[in-house]
Amino acid sequence: MVRGAKGSRKVTLTEEGMILRKRAEEILSLVHKTEEEITRSDENVVGEISIGAGETDIVRYFARTAKKLQQRYPDIRYRISSGNAEYVLEYLDKGLIDFGLLFGETDPHKYKSLELPAKDIWGVLMRRDSPLAEKETISPQDLWDKPLIVSHQRGGSDRLPQWLGRDYPQLNVVATYNLVFNASLLVEEGLGYALCLDKLIHTQGTNLCFRPFSPQLEAPAYIVWKKYQVFSKAVETFLRCLRELLEEEST
Repeated sequence: MVRGAKGSRKVTLTEEGMILRKRAEEILSLVHKTEEEITRSDENVVGEISIGAGETDIVRYFARTAKKLQQRYPDIRYRISSGNAEYVLEYLDKGLIDFGLLFGETDPHKYKSLELPAKDIWGVLMRRDSPLAEKETISPQDLWDKPLIVSHQRGGSDRLPQWLGRDYPQLNVVATYNLVFNASLLVEEGLGYALCLDKLIHTQGTNLCFRPFSPQLEAPAYIVWKKYQVFSKAVETFLRCLRELLEEEST
């Protein structure tokens, strides 16, 4: 930088100063261009988000997140697959789904997870005219001599024998199920009592009812994804929005 003659306020850049100014202008231009590209990319987030989950009312967390994103990112699509824990983990391992909704903790060496604040509770789905329907809650002893319909999946249901105080071979298990809707049809036809999570079958106005266990048996829920998974922009955006939703609901 060279000053003008004595008494003059004019400042003239040297050749080196001109180069520095040019480089600074180029850097600012690159910054602005990058910001525009990021903004444009953010505004044009597209793609499919695939989710595997069992039957549970907690799927509403996915629905709320999708709803929050819908107006800003209308080109994001969702594919929901229903299945038990074995199905969800298999599809996660094969990269066929981005997220799974599972009950109970998973292997931290293979998966990352977020625990959800909501929990489902275990209980019994039965006919309204069954003897146990007169009770407000169901104890383990109430079920020892009853025909039972139980889930055949691994995971949260493995806690049932401990709660029941008896292993399955000691109980009268007449059927097992994968998804509870089919089990509800067996219950409706009088085959037995289905041990399942609450809020899965709409019982109002039907001949079925649900009674919770006592002592209460909770099923903590987790959003799970593969460790070291490389996410698309759409999936990253969804996960960020889900975290924000959970933070909002925790305050």
